[in-house]
Amino acid sequence: MSAAQLPPWPPAPPRWGSVLLRQVQEKDVPMAQEMSADAYIPQIGSLPPHADHRQAREWVQRQQTRHEQGIGFSFTIADAGSDEPVGHCGLWLKEISAGRGSAGYAIRPSARGRGLAAEALLALTSFGWDIPLLHRIELYIEPWNTGSIRTAEQAGYAREGVLRSHQEIGGVRRDMLLFAAVRP
Repeated sequence: MSAAQLPPWPPAPPRWGSVLLRQVQEKDVPMAQEMSADAYIPQIGSLPPHADHRQAREWVQRQQTRHEQGIGFSFTIADAGSDEPVGHCGLWLKEISAGRGSAGYAIRPSARGRGLAAEALLALTSFGWDIPLLHRIELYIEPWNTGSIRTAEQAGYAREGVLRSHQEIGGVRRDMLLFAAVRP
Protein backbone atom coordinates (compact mmCIF):
# COMPACT_ATOMS: atom_id res chain seq x y z
CA MET A 1 0.00 0.00 0.00
CA SER A 2 1.23 3.53 -0.69
CA ALA A 3 0.58 6.75 1.17
CA ALA A 4 -1.76 7.73 -1.67
CA GLN A 5 -4.02 4.86 -0.60
CA LEU A 6 -4.02 5.92 3.06
CA PRO A 7 -6.15 8.72 4.42
CA PRO A 8 -4.21 11.97 4.88
CA TRP A 9 -2.37 12.78 8.07
CA PRO A 10 -4.82 14.35 10.57
CA PRO A 11 -4.84 18.15 10.33
CA ALA A 12 -4.98 18.43 14.15
CA PRO A 13 -3.39 15.98 16.60
CA PRO A 14 -5.93 13.48 17.96
CA ARG A 15 -6.55 14.16 21.69
CA TRP A 16 -8.14 12.46 24.64
CA GLY A 17 -7.90 13.49 28.27
CA SER A 18 -4.37 14.60 29.06
CA VAL A 19 -2.70 13.25 25.90
CA LEU A 20 -2.37 14.16 22.27
CA LEU A 21 -1.03 12.06 19.42
CA ARG A 22 1.47 13.97 17.33
CA GLN A 23 3.99 13.26 14.62
CA VAL A 24 7.18 11.59 15.80
CA GLN A 25 9.97 14.16 16.15
CA GLU A 26 13.73 14.21 16.67
CA LYS A 27 13.16 15.33 20.28
CA ASP A 28 11.59 11.90 20.94
CA VAL A 29 14.98 10.14 20.81
CA PRO A 30 15.48 10.14 24.63
CA MET A 31 11.99 8.62 25.06
CA ALA A 32 12.89 5.92 22.53
CA GLN A 33 16.09 5.19 24.43
CA GLU A 34 14.15 4.83 27.70
CA MET A 35 11.61 2.51 26.06
CA SER A 36 14.45 0.44 24.58
CA ALA A 37 15.67 -0.36 28.10
CA ASP A 38 12.31 -1.96 28.93
CA ALA A 39 12.48 -5.77 28.93
CA TYR A 40 9.41 -6.17 26.71
CA ILE A 41 9.04 -3.24 24.29
CA PRO A 42 11.99 -4.15 22.03
CA GLN A 43 10.62 -7.69 21.64
CA ILE A 44 7.36 -6.52 20.05
CA GLY A 45 8.54 -3.82 17.66
CA SER A 46 11.47 -2.45 15.72
CA LEU A 47 13.16 -0.60 18.60
CA PRO A 48 16.43 -2.40 19.44
CA PRO A 49 17.09 -3.31 23.07
CA HIS A 50 19.24 -0.79 24.97
CA ALA A 51 19.43 1.48 21.94
CA ASP A 52 22.22 4.02 21.84
CA HIS A 53 21.50 7.53 20.55
CA ARG A 54 22.10 6.57 16.91
CA GLN A 55 19.86 3.50 17.08
CA ALA A 56 17.07 5.43 18.82
CA ARG A 57 17.36 8.19 16.21
CA GLU A 58 17.10 5.61 13.41
CA TRP A 59 13.97 4.21 15.06
CA VAL A 60 12.50 7.73 15.21
CA GLN A 61 13.31 8.19 11.52
CA ARG A 62 11.60 4.89 10.64
CA GLN A 63 8.48 5.98 12.51
CA GLN A 64 8.48 9.25 10.58
CA THR A 65 8.19 7.32 7.28
CA ARG A 66 5.41 4.86 8.21
CA HIS A 67 2.65 6.97 6.64
CA GLU A 68 4.50 7.71 3.39
CA GLN A 69 5.31 4.00 3.10
CA GLY A 70 1.59 3.22 3.34
CA ILE A 71 1.95 1.23 6.57
CA GLY A 72 -0.28 3.41 8.73
CA PHE A 73 -0.02 6.15 11.32
CA SER A 74 2.84 6.23 13.81
CA PHE A 75 2.31 8.72 16.65
CA THR A 76 4.18 9.95 19.66
CA ILE A 77 1.92 10.03 22.69
CA ALA A 78 2.58 13.41 24.28
CA ASP A 79 1.35 15.23 27.35
CA ALA A 80 -1.26 17.66 25.99
CA GLY A 81 -0.03 20.49 28.21
CA SER A 82 3.75 20.23 27.94
CA ASP A 83 4.23 18.20 24.71
CA GLU A 84 6.53 15.89 26.72
CA PRO A 85 6.74 12.53 24.92
CA VAL A 86 5.31 9.81 27.15
CA GLY A 87 5.00 6.92 24.70
CA HIS A 88 4.29 5.72 21.23
CA CYS A 89 1.29 4.26 19.42
CA GLY A 90 0.31 3.29 15.93
CA LEU A 91 -2.67 2.50 13.78
CA TRP A 92 -1.56 -0.02 11.15
CA LEU A 93 -3.69 -0.28 8.05
CA LYS A 94 -2.32 -3.07 5.86
CA GLU A 95 -5.85 -4.59 5.79
CA ILE A 96 -7.75 -1.33 5.25
CA SER A 97 -9.25 -2.65 2.01
CA ALA A 98 -11.08 -5.22 4.18
CA GLY A 99 -12.10 -2.53 6.69
CA ARG A 100 -9.61 -3.68 9.33
CA GLY A 101 -6.69 -2.12 11.14
CA SER A 102 -4.61 -2.98 14.16
CA ALA A 103 -3.26 -0.81 16.92
CA GLY A 104 -0.35 -0.91 19.30
CA TYR A 105 0.85 1.27 22.17
CA ALA A 106 3.70 1.58 24.64
CA ILE A 107 4.31 4.00 27.49
CA ARG A 108 7.81 4.89 28.61
CA PRO A 109 8.54 3.35 32.03
CA SER A 110 8.85 6.73 33.80
CA ALA A 111 5.31 7.72 32.69
CA ARG A 112 3.43 4.54 33.58
CA GLY A 113 0.64 4.20 36.11
CA ARG A 114 -1.23 7.38 35.13
CA GLY A 115 -3.76 5.94 32.65
CA LEU A 116 -1.96 7.45 29.66
CA ALA A 117 -2.10 4.27 27.57
CA ALA A 118 -5.90 4.10 27.83
CA GLU A 119 -6.21 7.79 26.94
CA ALA A 120 -3.88 7.29 23.97
CA LEU A 121 -5.85 4.25 22.80
CA LEU A 122 -9.10 6.21 23.08
CA ALA A 123 -7.58 9.04 21.01
CA LEU A 124 -6.24 6.58 18.45
CA THR A 125 -9.55 4.74 18.18
CA SER A 126 -11.53 7.97 17.85
CA PHE A 127 -9.16 9.05 15.08
CA GLY A 128 -9.60 5.64 13.43
CA TRP A 129 -13.35 6.13 13.16
CA ASP A 130 -12.67 9.26 11.07
CA ILE A 131 -11.30 6.92 8.38
CA PRO A 132 -14.35 5.95 6.28
CA LEU A 133 -13.05 2.53 5.19
CA LEU A 134 -12.12 1.43 8.73
CA HIS A 135 -14.74 -0.64 10.56
CA ARG A 136 -12.67 -2.71 12.98
CA ILE A 137 -9.51 -2.10 15.03
CA GLU A 138 -7.76 -5.10 16.56
CA LEU A 139 -5.31 -5.46 19.44
CA TYR A 140 -3.12 -8.49 20.07
CA ILE A 141 -2.13 -8.88 23.73
CA GLU A 142 -0.24 -11.64 25.48
CA PRO A 143 -2.41 -13.33 28.16
CA TRP A 144 -0.01 -12.43 30.99
CA ASN A 145 -0.05 -8.70 30.15
CA THR A 146 -2.70 -7.56 32.63
CA GLY A 147 -1.79 -3.88 32.27
CA SER A 148 -2.42 -3.96 28.53
CA ILE A 149 -5.62 -5.97 29.01
CA ARG A 150 -6.86 -3.29 31.45
CA THR A 151 -5.93 -0.59 28.92
CA ALA A 152 -7.89 -2.32 26.16
CA GLU A 153 -10.94 -2.77 28.37
CA GLN A 154 -10.82 0.84 29.61
CA ALA A 155 -10.79 1.99 25.97
CA GLY A 156 -13.90 -0.09 25.19
CA TYR A 157 -12.27 -2.99 23.36
CA ALA A 158 -13.94 -6.39 23.73
CA ARG A 159 -12.05 -9.64 24.22
CA GLU A 160 -12.88 -11.98 21.36
CA GLY A 161 -10.72 -14.99 22.03
CA VAL A 162 -7.28 -16.58 22.07
CA LEU A 163 -5.13 -16.96 18.97
CA ARG A 164 -2.90 -19.93 19.76
CA SER A 165 0.75 -19.71 18.70
CA HIS A 166 -0.13 -16.49 16.89
CA GLN A 167 3.19 -14.69 16.75
CA GLU A 168 6.83 -14.98 17.61
CA ILE A 169 8.05 -12.76 20.43
CA GLY A 170 11.55 -13.04 21.78
CA GLY A 171 12.18 -16.12 19.64
CA VAL A 172 9.18 -18.04 21.06
CA ARG A 173 5.74 -18.62 19.51
CA ARG A 174 3.18 -16.94 21.75
CA ASP A 175 -0.56 -17.12 22.26
CA MET A 176 -2.27 -13.77 21.88
CA LEU A 177 -5.59 -12.52 23.16
CA LEU A 178 -7.60 -10.81 20.44
CA PHE A 179 -9.40 -7.63 21.46
CA ALA A 180 -11.34 -5.49 19.01
CA ALA A 181 -13.40 -2.37 18.70
CA VAL A 182 -15.93 -2.00 15.91
CA ARG A 183 -17.26 1.19 14.41
CA PRO A 184 -20.19 2.43 16.49
